[in-house]
Amino acid sequence: MTATKGLEGVVAASSSISSIVDGVLTYRGYDIDDLAVNASFEEVAYLLWFGKLPNQNELDQLQKDLDKYAVLPDALIEQMKLYPKDMNRMAALRSAISALALYDEQADDMSREANELKVIKLQAQLPSIVAALGRIAEGQEPVAPLQGVSIAHNFLYMLTGEQPEDTAIKALDQALVLHADHELNASTFAARVTVATLSDMYSGITSAIGALKGPLHGGANEAVMKMLEEIGSEDRVESYIQEQLSNKVKIMGFGHRVYKNGDPRAKHLQKMSRELGEMNNDLSLYNMSVQIEEIVTGSKGLKPNVDFYSASVYTMLGIPRNLFTPIFAISRVSGWAAHILEQYENNRIIRPRAEYVGPNNQEYRPVTER
Repeated sequence: MTATKGLEGVVAASSSISSIVDGVLTYRGYDIDDLAVNASFEEVAYLLWFGKLPNQNELDQLQKDLDKYAVLPDALIEQMKLYPKDMNRMAALRSAISALALYDEQADDMSREANELKVIKLQAQLPSIVAALGRIAEGQEPVAPLQGVSIAHNFLYMLTGEQPEDTAIKALDQALVLHADHELNASTFAARVTVATLSDMYSGITSAIGALKGPLHGGANEAVMKMLEEIGSEDRVESYIQEQLSNKVKIMGFGHRVYKNGDPRAKHLQKMSRELGEMNNDLSLYNMSVQIEEIVTGSKGLKPNVDFYSASVYTMLGIPRNLFTPIFAISRVSGWAAHILEQYENNRIIRPRAEYVGPNNQEYRPVTER
């Protein structure tokens, strides 16, 4: 047996949820460009979970269910208020989702019906948790969710306590669509490994959040925004990036293991970044990002991935940098849940082998002889 570093090129599962072929990302056979322009996040979530786009009655019922379960248990809110004010938001989200299972009487019910309901509960409650964590850390009380509005609308409202602009709602909704699933990425694989033991869905989502927390997966957009803040102004972009490249420092937000000719999601986020800049009468972040792209692509041949322009998008939506990755989780829980349902349907415990490279022919010696 020979190990493949990072499992690169290894096909570990068969799936009908999403695909990346020749640089084209699809959800259930629908091109991401088609869905990003035309579909709501709720439609896309339903598509991932149930294999088809919902009709109007199904979409209306999903909205009712999301409204019903978006309210968090009081005990969970009180628990979150005990977290340190300087908490890592992803660590807090991981803890809150794990604790959420304690308040679901069906947490360990493994029937298809119960698991489908847990999918909807998690999708409804995760935005409420992220918004509540953001407010609690700032010494503010959580805001109760609205009824009858989209997840994007509700999240922005719960985070700020104010009704968001239509452009902002559209931008976040599209960002959620673009992040919803991405084949067998690290967090999705972590979720499938966990539930392949027939552990419950909450455990699978908690594992996924733990994997997403890492800067090589979900935290890249935070690193991009940190870089933009360090640069500070458009006239400093050239010198800053050239210095980083000269020192062989990785520029976050560029390149992707499975996309050799560019991430198809990036162009939609670039367009959003410009539109939000125009809405805010401040194109500085957008212009800086475009300059960085031109330099890095020109000198390294690397193109921006989904994380690069999402940093300026979220910032212009008024979202704090430490909530960027939790927002990623709001979207990706739809894909994680779809993969968990698929794993349960045709399950076999995931147990690969390792190539042993340690010493051989060792003999035990008593401690007095060592």
